[in-house]
Amino acid sequence: MFDLTGKTAVVTGGAKGIGAATARLLGKAGAKVHVLDIESGCDVTDEGQVKAAFEKIRDIDILVNNAGRAARKPAVELSAQDWDDVIALNLTAVFRCSKNVFPHMKRRGGGSIVNLASIMGLSGGIYPNASYQASKGGVVNLTRALALEWAADRIRVNAVAPTFVNTDFTAQIFNSPAVLEKVEAHTPLGVLPEVDDIAAAILFLSSPAARCITGVTLPVDSGYLAR
Repeated sequence: MFDLTGKTAVVTGGAKGIGAATARLLGKAGAKVHVLDIESGCDVTDEGQVKAAFEKIRDIDILVNNAGRAARKPAVELSAQDWDDVIALNLTAVFRCSKNVFPHMKRRGGGSIVNLASIMGLSGGIYPNASYQASKGGVVNLTRALALEWAADRIRVNAVAPTFVNTDFTAQIFNSPAVLEKVEAHTPLGVLPEVDDIAAAILFLSSPAARCITGVTLPVDSGYLAR
């Protein structure tokens, strides 16, 4: 039920971290995986670049909208540019990538889109990060909206909401003992997920095992949201 042989997947922000782990795992499951990343020349905030990349790949069955950024500072210190940059990548690019993959999936008779949300899209978080929280909350509801709109085309749209995962993206958190102690205090299982744990959830939602699942946001949070 987790076999992706014959499927083509696109992972945005797939050069490292959760994206790279996801690309590896989808590949191990049999998919042909294409990575779209700023480091390899595709800026997913640029709709023209996204559309051109999708036209080149064409037969796309799975899209993982993983690319993201944060501006971790109090709201009163956020500049307009800080806000715009986070929203552009975390939310608007998710919409643009999804919109542009739609005709390819429809032509294929269906597909699966998995968005990277966050526990901060479903909670107030534990430290100031307003633009990130707003963007991820938007991803949660965009996921529901597209799931309903595209269900008739057999395109499933889901999201994964990780807690804090040790990557380059969260290095400043994991390098601060005081902040990490606060994170661990909100982790009932007592262990934080690794990148492969998030990738496994993405594989599940992308696979035939989840053929009747759409519109959900699946937390991979070691119990954070249960508190």
